[in-house]
Amino acid sequence: MPNAPAPPDVAPPDVPRRLLDWYDRHRRVLPWRAPPGAVADPYRVWVSEVMLQQTTAAAVANAFEGFLARFPSVEALAAAPIDQVLHAWQGFGYYARARNLHRAAGVVAARGGRFPDTEEGLRALPGVGAYIAAAVAAIAFGRKATVVDANVERVVARLFAIRTPLPTAKPAVRSATATLTPDDRPGDFAQAMMDLGATICTPRQPRCIICPLQPACLASAEGIAAVLPAKLPKPERPLRHGVAFWLRAPDGSVLLRRRPAEGLLGGMMEVPTSPFRAEPWQPADALAVAPLAADWQLLPGIVTHGFTHFGLEIRLFAARADDPAPELGSWSAVARLGEHALPTLMKKVVRHALAAEDGVRQAPAPHRARAAATRRASAAPAPAGQRR
Repeated sequence: MPNAPAPPDVAPPDVPRRLLDWYDRHRRVLPWRAPPGAVADPYRVWVSEVMLQQTTAAAVANAFEGFLARFPSVEALAAAPIDQVLHAWQGFGYYARARNLHRAAGVVAARGGRFPDTEEGLRALPGVGAYIAAAVAAIAFGRKATVVDANVERVVARLFAIRTPLPTAKPAVRSATATLTPDDRPGDFAQAMMDLGATICTPRQPRCIICPLQPACLASAEGIAAVLPAKLPKPERPLRHGVAFWLRAPDGSVLLRRRPAEGLLGGMMEVPTSPFRAEPWQPADALAVAPLAADWQLLPGIVTHGFTHFGLEIRLFAARADDPAPELGSWSAVARLGEHALPTLMKKVVRHALAAEDGVRQAPAPHRARAAATRRASAAPAPAGQRR
C-alpha cells in the first residue's frame, strides 16, 4: 500500500456535529449508560470500562447487571472479600483487573465514595491506565479527553486514511482523535465514536453508504476503507507445558490451593499445578513438584488452553491422599467446586479429571471383562448342529 501524507492537523469542522447528530438518533442502549440528559454514574462507567477491555459489549451486557446486583456501590465492592470478587469476575479473564478493581474500590471508598474527576486523578487508582482514565473522565465527568479504543482506532484510521500499521500507528491515531474531540459533550462524542465503530465502521464490510462521516472520510474517498487499519502480523504464540495434580481425600474431596497474589491467574484457586515451561514435563520431574508423595497415576489425554501470549498443554496426574493435611490447601467436595474462584483453565482441568475418573469406573477390570465374556458365551445359543 503506498505511503500517504500525514493526517491533517485539523479535522473537518463538521465531523463532531455530524457524529453527535447521528448518535442522538441511533445510540445503543447499554446497561451502564445513562439515559439522554441524565448524569452518568462514575461507578457504573468505571466498572463497565474495566469489563470491556478485551471483551465485547454484548458479552459484558449479559454479566454487568449481575455484577452490579452483587456489588451495587463502590463501597460494597471495597467491603467484599476478594474471593467473592474473583468468583463474580469469572468469564472475563485477565483476573489482575478484578484484583485491581477491588484495590481501587478501597481507595475510592476511603475518599467517601467520591471518584477523582480528572484523568490525572483517575490514573492514580490501581489498574487505571490512560484509556480508562480518559473514558471515565469524559463520560462520567464531562472532561475533554482523548478516548481511543479499538473501535475508535478503526474509525480514525479510515477517516484520516492512516496507512501505517497498528500498533505503530497508535500515536498518529491518538493525535488525530484529539483534533476531533469537541469541548462540548466529549463523553457523548467518545461513546458515539465507539457506537459508530461497533455498528457501521465495522472491521469487515464497513457500511460506508450509511455512515454519517462518509463525506469527510479519506479512506472511503480512496476506496480503501475495508483494508484499514493495517496491522502488523502477530507473532506465533509459543507453546508451554504444565502438570496438574488431582488429589482426592478418603471422603472424595479434592485438593485446591491459592495461586500467588501476583502473576498469571494471581490470587485464584487452582488444582495444584507445576510451573509452566517450554519443555514438556517428564514424569520424574513432574512428581518432584507434586504437593505430596503418593501413588500418582498419569491420566490419559491433555488439557489445552490459550493465554494471550502463549498456548498451554497440561497433563494430569491423579492420586489418593491417606492423610488430607490442611496445610496442603483447601479440600473441597466436587459438588462445591463451583463455589470457588476457579479460572477457565482450572475448570477445564476439573472436567478432564472427572471424565477420566468416569472412564476408569466404566471400564471393566480385565478379570471381570473375561468373566463377563465367558457368561455371555455360555448364555448364547449354540450354532446349529451343536445344540445340546
